[in-house]
Amino acid sequence: MAPKKVIIDTDPGNIIGADDVLAMLLALASSPEELEVVLISVTYGNVALESCLRNVVGMFHVLDHEMEWRRTHGKPLGFEGLRTYKPIVAVGPEHALEDEMLMADNFHGADGLHGVHEKHPHLSPADTWKALFKDGLPGETEEASYLKYFTPSKTPAHKEILRILKEEPADTISICVLGPLTNLALAASEDPETFLRVKEVAVMGGAVECEGNVTPVAEFNTFADAVAAARVFALTSPNPASTMPPVPKDKASLPPYPEKLSRRLNLSLFPLDITTPHLLNLGFFLEKIEPQLAKDSPLGTWVNTFMSGIFRQIGSMVGTEVEPGLSLHDPLTVWYMLTGADPAWKLAKGAPEDIRIETSGQWTHGMHVSDRRGRTRPDGVTAFEVPGDEDGWLSLRRGNRINRYVSSPGDMAFAPFLMERLFG
Repeated sequence: MAPKKVIIDTDPGNIIGADDVLAMLLALASSPEELEVVLISVTYGNVALESCLRNVVGMFHVLDHEMEWRRTHGKPLGFEGLRTYKPIVAVGPEHALEDEMLMADNFHGADGLHGVHEKHPHLSPADTWKALFKDGLPGETEEASYLKYFTPSKTPAHKEILRILKEEPADTISICVLGPLTNLALAASEDPETFLRVKEVAVMGGAVECEGNVTPVAEFNTFADAVAAARVFALTSPNPASTMPPVPKDKASLPPYPEKLSRRLNLSLFPLDITTPHLLNLGFFLEKIEPQLAKDSPLGTWVNTFMSGIFRQIGSMVGTEVEPGLSLHDPLTVWYMLTGADPAWKLAKGAPEDIRIETSGQWTHGMHVSDRRGRTRPDGVTAFEVPGDEDGWLSLRRGNRINRYVSSPGDMAFAPFLMERLFG
């Protein structure tokens, strides 16, 4: 059986960079029959883009050490996807389409992974890795061992996305979005018809019927580049112009889409509503990681460093009466790619929904907006519009069409699945 080919668009240095890393590790630990990661496109978080890219290169460096450690100790290697395929790693822009660079996040350390590079320098790549992605910098005299697992690219990430979508047959490439949608918005703007050859875009982002995590109503990935999210969401509409963000002409960096497009984007949404309950609790994590630490597993040591920092921070917020747990936001999209045929994955009632992105509100920037007034849509036979519905919330010809997931194969089932795949 042919594997599902995926692009992972990631910001492993965001508000909690660890879940991006766990998501990538889960994808690379899949079997060759399940997933083929063809591209990791790196975007910014709320640490510098260079730190996000360093975390990706560092992950491959650690995995290189882990494979050698497992061989030496006679352990099953695992990570068949890592050892079978060789994804490209490419880099996107340093900031959002219309906004300035986000403020640095000291909550999770300057690198977004609780200082893992400084605490374990032997598990971090030499600084010469930067030359892999930019000309004019000093590089290694010998090729780094970890380069057996990925191919660095000096081409902008959005152009690599378009190249892959153009070269592969339509409807064979899916994209997991784990960060701001800037790379996707750039690709869609440059060549919308090629971008629409994608089979599915699975987005971790937003807060639809729950509170946000960076403002009362906004989740980080959408808040970080609300204009990019709005532009990508608009491609799900029968009339993309009906939900495009109102950016002033003197500020807009990207043009509108053509009036006629050959197809609509298939976008699956995994907002905080569904991701938050999928917890990796401290007690279970320690039960699984301590045997790895006792035997000096490089991957166990690396993961434990940033996870311990996260659990300390979560504990400081929830107090001593509640067990700290990390919500597995980003890894959930990879779990969906692996198990999406399971009927336990269920869409919201009335899907696809018209969910739009607020881009200009002072207090609501990045909010996912839907019409909850319970009004009746036209029947699509005698009418397609409703008189007086200027914004098209009831229209069959306007508005977005988002597939929002509300349930999975099990909140409590995911953490054991994840840890088993990573550590056996």
